[in-house]
Amino acid sequence: MFDGYDSCSEDTSSSSSSEESEEEVAPLPSNLPIIKNNGQVYTYPDGKSGMATCEMCGMVGVRDAFYSKTKRFCSVSCSRSYSSNSKKASILARLQGKPPTKKAKVLQKQPLVAKLAAYAQYQATLQNQAKTKAAVSMEGFSWGNYINSNSFIAAPVTCFKHAPMGTCWGDISENVRVEVPNTDCSLPTKVFWIAGIIKLAGYNALLRYEGFENDSGLDFWCNICGSDIHPVGWCAASGKPLVPPRTIQHKYTNWKAFLVKRLTGAKTLPPDFSQKVSESMQYPFKPCMRVEVVDKRHLCRTRVAVVESVIGGRLRLVYEESEDRTDDFWCHMHSPLIHHIGWSRSIGHRFKRSDITKKQDGHFDTPPHLFAKVKEVDQSGEWFKEGMKLEAIDPLNLSTICVATIRKVLADGFLMIGIDGSEAADGSDWFCYHATSPSIFPVGFCEINMIELTPPRGYTKLPFKWFDYLRETGSIAAPVKLFNKDVPNHGFRVGMKLEAVDLMEPRLICVATVTRIIHRLLRIHFDGWEEEYDQWVDCESPDLYPVGWCQLTGYQLQPPASQSSRESQSASSKQKKKAKSQQYKGHKKMTTLQLKEELLDGEDYNFLQGASDQESNGSANFYIKQEP
Repeated sequence: MFDGYDSCSEDTSSSSSSEESEEEVAPLPSNLPIIKNNGQVYTYPDGKSGMATCEMCGMVGVRDAFYSKTKRFCSVSCSRSYSSNSKKASILARLQGKPPTKKAKVLQKQPLVAKLAAYAQYQATLQNQAKTKAAVSMEGFSWGNYINSNSFIAAPVTCFKHAPMGTCWGDISENVRVEVPNTDCSLPTKVFWIAGIIKLAGYNALLRYEGFENDSGLDFWCNICGSDIHPVGWCAASGKPLVPPRTIQHKYTNWKAFLVKRLTGAKTLPPDFSQKVSESMQYPFKPCMRVEVVDKRHLCRTRVAVVESVIGGRLRLVYEESEDRTDDFWCHMHSPLIHHIGWSRSIGHRFKRSDITKKQDGHFDTPPHLFAKVKEVDQSGEWFKEGMKLEAIDPLNLSTICVATIRKVLADGFLMIGIDGSEAADGSDWFCYHATSPSIFPVGFCEINMIELTPPRGYTKLPFKWFDYLRETGSIAAPVKLFNKDVPNHGFRVGMKLEAVDLMEPRLICVATVTRIIHRLLRIHFDGWEEEYDQWVDCESPDLYPVGWCQLTGYQLQPPASQSSRESQSASSKQKKKAKSQQYKGHKKMTTLQLKEELLDGEDYNFLQGASDQESNGSANFYIKQEP
């Protein structure tokens, strides 16, 4: 195996779904008082505590009915738009090499129509700039340095079953030996030496050459799935030279005996490791495949889109009607947001009929078996009904869990969910969740797990109490037993680092941290950004990836905002002295809710204490019904 260690040699059909038509827009309920502002119609809730003006659209209304604690916005939509534009402006500034500001500029106060037109123009500008601008420079950001300098811990690859090697990572751990290129060498040809793993961070490993003992002077980070990382013995089998680093070449006269002694009983990578890496990065989705995907402008319906590109299992989908191919949407191939052609018709979901009468040349429908399977459910017995109340992650503001209502029951276990107090009159913002979705919860879930529940907009009886709300609205809570309470042994811990999709800008993948764990629910914080951009996601979400995934797949990683600020400031300081740029810190908005048993729907429930932030797994029972 070690022969030649000191030698050197030269390296030698038309869619069935297109027949569907979009549903008619429902009129505003006649029992709601309304006001008109510049031709736009708004509901006008009762209130007696003065007026307020929306900072986003300029609408005047009753202050108590305004959204957020500061009463700055007339609706959830305006609040989201304000935050989204603030974030977009910061991202744009980063693309231009500027540090993000504490308060980025947003759109001017305008009527709704003008606001939407300006926003559409803003998106078009971003898309045009994306064509001409180079990618965000990652020079200066290193996962290895970031983890080492802050003593961070990364989530292990085994936490991500959908990622390459997620199910076959095996026993790769510290002290595993590998053969890697020797960079401490003056030979003109590429030579190798053996190194041991000192620390693992996702796919990345901190390596130390054999013979350096406790000397970390030449330690280096690399992606363990890279093409230059091999199991011990690969050089001998491939005829490649093993040459000790120049710095320590004088330490031993018999390096072969040293290696035999050091490597006896040591672990290395499996012989077929590189083959497994290659196989795990083969994806069944191909360009030109047609799918049904959620309409990002009208969440209640789907549209036909075509796969434009596939990167690491992530799909860039271009909506079929997009003539310039800029109207796109990013998601993973296992995302619950995409389906086979004809899915909407089969379950009774709203669908936007395509203006294209027949498929374009080369486009073909994706085989149904390629899509993620949902768990089969029995709807014949006790089941969800329209009007039932529950708690749900707001799909347009993923940092919040809100009071929600089942608006429509579809086939195959799918439900249309509306967020109470902020629904559009035509139901265009209803969202489709499966009954087994980990993003919907029984009434009381937030209270028992010490999560802030977002009450309906305009609801004044605070603190919010489910018992009172159910009585006032004449509603019942969805039965607890119908919800998904399975908690896999996912392995995440609070403080772990990872790479996560910003689902409000799904083309972006950012440096992120797990900050809370409630059973299978994770709260993801984007490093350097304010807490309002946090996201609640499931532990098995295909939008979470190990450290090093972007490097492995060639996807662009967004570094922490504060890191970008420091890099930009460092470059500008060479020209002139400036004060250090301010880092995003954000306001603390998580509050602790008082735990108290409530009587729900005439039945007694014993609320169990939820898993603590340090207990990622454990009991899957969110609630246990007391038997008589």
